[in-house]
Amino acid sequence: MASQKYQIDRIDQKILSFLVKNARMPFLEIARLCGVSGAAIHQRVKKMESLGIITGSRLLVKPQALGLNVCAFIGVSLSQANKYSEVTAAMRKIPEVVECHFVTGKHALLIKMYCCDHNHLMDVLISTIQNIPGVESTDTMISLDQAIERQVWVQDLPSKEASRG
Repeated sequence: MASQKYQIDRIDQKILSFLVKNARMPFLEIARLCGVSGAAIHQRVKKMESLGIITGSRLLVKPQALGLNVCAFIGVSLSQANKYSEVTAAMRKIPEVVECHFVTGKHALLIKMYCCDHNHLMDVLISTIQNIPGVESTDTMISLDQAIERQVWVQDLPSKEASRG
């Protein structure tokens, strides 16, 4: 992948740190805080986007504001490992599913979904997910509270002088 050849420097690290905290932060403000020109920030962000280091920015909406009051995590066991592609393609079509991970452990997939209430959750599980060819069983956990919600952290890179010594 091209992003592995690109060496992120301290300025890139600072840019990412600011954008992770506030994706709408003006480039000129980032430039002022990094001590470079606005054009340099723009060029660096475009470069990191083209290499796939930055994959976009999002507007986050609280699910509860839309009446989606139940967050659930569902472990999904597959009847056969080679059903992965078909099952994940079917999961993409379910609007309540917001994340789907191929995982190690007891289940093959871990999905995160939002529903209006427990009846809605039960309906999606029974009428949709458990009817997907290749889904053998599901194990549901309902989230009672989300204690932490944040973007990936951006660590400080060690200075070249410190790494040489």
